[in-house]
This record gives sequence, C-alpha cells and structure tokens, in this order.
Amino acid sequence: MTRTFHIIGAGLAGLSAALALSARGERVVVHEATAFAGGRCRSYRDATLGMVIDNGNHLLLSGNHAALAYLRSIGAEQRLVGPPRAEFAFVDLASRARWTLRFNDGRLPWWIFDRGRRAPGTSALDYFGLAKLLWPSPGKSVGEVIACDGPLYQRLVEPLLLAALNIDPPHGSARLASAVIRETLGAGGRACRPLIARDGLGATMIEPALAALQSRGVAVRLEHQLRGLRPGAERIEALDFGNETILLGAADAAIVAVPPYAAAALVEGLSVPTEFRAIVNAHFAIDAPAEQPPILGVLNGMVQWIFAFPGRVSITISAGDRHLDTARDILAKTIWNEVAAVTGLPSTLPPWQIVRERRATFAATPAQDAKRPGAATRWRNLALAGDWTDTGLPATIESAIRSGNRAAALVARQAA
Repeated sequence: MTRTFHIIGAGLAGLSAALALSARGERVVVHEATAFAGGRCRSYRDATLGMVIDNGNHLLLSGNHAALAYLRSIGAEQRLVGPPRAEFAFVDLASRARWTLRFNDGRLPWWIFDRGRRAPGTSALDYFGLAKLLWPSPGKSVGEVIACDGPLYQRLVEPLLLAALNIDPPHGSARLASAVIRETLGAGGRACRPLIARDGLGATMIEPALAALQSRGVAVRLEHQLRGLRPGAERIEALDFGNETILLGAADAAIVAVPPYAAAALVEGLSVPTEFRAIVNAHFAIDAPAEQPPILGVLNGMVQWIFAFPGRVSITISAGDRHLDTARDILAKTIWNEVAAVTGLPSTLPPWQIVRERRATFAATPAQDAKRPGAATRWRNLALAGDWTDTGLPATIESAIRSGNRAAALVARQAA
C-alpha cells in the first residue's frame, strides 16, 4: 500500500525525520511555514557584515552520536572541525589566568590526577563530588544536588551546564544535567572533543540535507504553513493549510516538528514547556589572531564563548535574557571590549551584528522539563518531534535530531 509521511517543520528535527523515513524508501513531503529550512540552525547573508553568518553559534561534541550519524548520512561529517583531542581553552577576565582542560580518551578519568590537565585550583577529590549528579532524585534542581560554588563549579561545571542547559545552572533540572554529564565527562574524552561548523551551519547541516532529500524525491514545500489538524477518534484525518486540505489515507501519517508554542496551537490537549530562555550572539567582521583557539571559554565576563571563524569572530551568551533590552550599540561595544581584552585585537569596534533569540530554548527547570511530551500522541498516525519533546536531553542539536529519528521510527511502525 502506498503511504505518505508529512513532516510539519523543516528544522533539524523535521529534516532528520524526513531523512530517516526517506532512507527507508518511504514517500515523504516536508511542509515549512517560513521561506527557509533549518529553523534556529541556519545561516544567512548579513548585509551589514557583507558575509554569511549563522543565526546562532552551536557547538557539537564527538559524543553526539545522532548528530554525527545525521551528518554522515548527508555526506557532511567532514565539514565539522575541532582539535584532535578533547581540549577546552579558558581565560578568566578577572584574574587574566589562562588554562586548557585536557581530557584523556578513556572512560577512566585519570586526567583529574594531573594538575596540568584539570581546572586550576581544583583537586582530584573535588571531581568525585560530581557523582551526585549521575543519579539525582526526580524533580530536583542542580542546586539541590551539588554545591554550586568553588573552583570546580566555577571553572568547569558552570560553563558546561550553562552552555548545555541555557539556564543559570543552580535552577536547572538535575535530570538534564545528569544526562549531559553522563554523555560527556562520564563517557571519557572520546565523547568530549569539541566540533564546530567552520563553514557555517547552513553549509554543514542544512544544505546537504536538502540536497539528500531532493535526490530521494522528497518534496520540501516552503512557505506552506499548517493551519490546523482535522482529528478523528483514532487518527488525524486531514491537514489544513488554509488554501489547501490534504486528506490522510489509511496508511498515511504526520510528524509535527515545530516549536512548542506552535505545536500547542495545532495539537489538542498537548502539554508543552511554556517558559523560555534567550541566547545572545554577536558577530564581528575581523580575523581572529592566528594563535586564537577555535573555541575559547571566558569566565567572569559578559561573554561566555568566543568562536574563531574565517574572517569572523563570534560570541555566545547563554541565558541571555538580561541583555534583551540593552541597546544594540551599547551591547556590541561592551562585548567587543571583552573580546579585545582576551584576544589582543584592537579595541576599535569592527563591523558587527547582534542576534538575540528571545525563545531560543525552553527553560530547563525541573517544572518545565516535566511538561515535555513524548513522541506519541493519542492519534496513532501523528507523532511529535523537536528538542522540546522529552528526549532526556536539554534543547540541543543532538536532542532535536534524536527526536526526529524517534518520531520517524514511531510513525513508520504504526503506519505499517
């Protein structure tokens, strides 16, 4: 029996679902409300800078198995770059101290016994305290499980969890923090090597995916917004696009892979996260110093991470809600002063662009984490995907791709 799978949303969750289903030989149609694919993970040409920039800076780790499998499936894995080993360079703006964390490859963390590899001011014994995060009680916050102070917290745990959870770590879900620790530090250095899309997110994760889908005969319909679902007792019977209604056959299915607030408007009775956190990114048209590492963590400043790309220096500020209403020029100058102090670049402000994502991720608190739905719905031919669904991970690229894979497997099985 011929069947069609309709994917609503062309972000990473929707694209990964489309790739998984089309790899099975299924007929797939992707519907995207906007004029571009990629969602938050996209690139665009910025007129101010005169170059292509990413909507936001995204860091992958070598342990992100779903994301790396996604890239292999579209022939783009080699477009990620990073150090050959798991190394993270840091600078403290307050003390001007610099250090590099160097993890060994195996699961046994002997690196913590080497003063030259671990965070300064920490002892090997300090690291064993992180074991409390591996098995937290349900509903607990990070601050209820571990002490959120001291050199280890300030120089490793806080920057790691702030980047992963996009929330002030003491208020974050211990369950999600546990998943981060288990899949990174707990898995050894082989899982911790940092990777970035040097040529941009679009060229690395989106354009090759669209090319792969096109080669498989998958239609990607841009500016085709789903207006509503027509539910039956056990199945979704039709998709309403306003000027077009698509009836779903007995073996057809759909995956809703849109942001949580959009999904809640489409799917009756759906529980979704309702609180969000912002991310602020700044891009500067200037070459980084030759000795600048591709990724540099910054402590005791507004800036948290500095990324060096060809012809461009970019920064990320997670949990950036307090900066949403700051005047753009003031924000750019304040950020650049810190970047110049860290990198030795001239203090004169180069051409810049500020990108503020007000609802970049759901707020990764225990209460909001509990609102995340699974992939299945009450209708057997409708599944959910997105980094806001209950993947067990915070809202990351890895979470989005896992959600798409899971939703694809679910609808393929149920439609069989």
